[in-house]
Amino acid sequence: MSENSPYPKITPYGARYVAPKGLNAIARQKALQAIRTYGSLTAVLRETPDYLIVGTKRGGTTSLARWLTQHPQIAPLFPARETRKGMYYFDVNFAKGENWYKSHFPTKFAHARAEKKAGKDLLLGDATPYYLHHPHAPQRAAELAPNAKVIALLRDPVERAFSHWVERSRQDVETLSFEDAIAAEEERIAGEEQKMIDDPDYASYTHQHYSYVDQGKYSRGLKRWMDAYPAEQLLILRSEDLYGDGPATYAKVLNFLGIEPHEPKEFSAWNKKKKPEFDEDLKAKLKDLLIEDVSEVERLLDREMGWLQ
Repeated sequence: MSENSPYPKITPYGARYVAPKGLNAIARQKALQAIRTYGSLTAVLRETPDYLIVGTKRGGTTSLARWLTQHPQIAPLFPARETRKGMYYFDVNFAKGENWYKSHFPTKFAHARAEKKAGKDLLLGDATPYYLHHPHAPQRAAELAPNAKVIALLRDPVERAFSHWVERSRQDVETLSFEDAIAAEEERIAGEEQKMIDDPDYASYTHQHYSYVDQGKYSRGLKRWMDAYPAEQLLILRSEDLYGDGPATYAKVLNFLGIEPHEPKEFSAWNKKKKPEFDEDLKAKLKDLLIEDVSEVERLLDREMGWLQ
């Protein structure tokens, strides 16, 4: 993003940028930059992901990713001490190049050595919630990681929209009220997806951060991922099931990934914070805006989602 951008600066990994303060923070940043450079220079030796958690934003991507990283058959990224869950490569960081992406994964030698020590297969993953909504992400992922298993978590799109706004507001990325943000959304994102389709190098800030209603229209993204990957490599889950019955949903994920049964320390919800009250009239308005797409999602998946009741 240019220095003259009207929008707040965002890190490559999707969070509001905060400049490091103090010698320790600055030294750590420089060390990570050096590690990333080293990883890029050795990219030809590095692994690619075995699974992708592609969204939705505010749908439980972080929770599922954190539960999985506690599993003995899920290997850490590179460097191992980093707790990053996703790289935003197939969407906003694609211009950084394949070497940059691979720099986040261990070398094939190190991975094989870890598997030998463990006596079992170890999987590597990338959990990035914007992948579901980005028009180029599915095809880009399929070209680099055609054998990856793909998991999508879909949340009631009305509740998702409000949670998205709450998060953006808390990070000072959004300055409008929820009602005003919804009213402004159509103008904010008008033509942005088409620009992205026409110019694969174009990254849209508003399409990513201010698309509260649009990111809840899942059918468009689902169709793209269904076109890019065979059905047996796709697992579509409801976020409500993840939080309503964590053990059963987690077991379904493990079975899909082909790894042994396991339970994390606790089935806690990550990034869950108290939210302000959600205006009922605005909630009803959003239901009207989203009900048609929910019907299309149910048709695509051949099951009822239980939303907007």
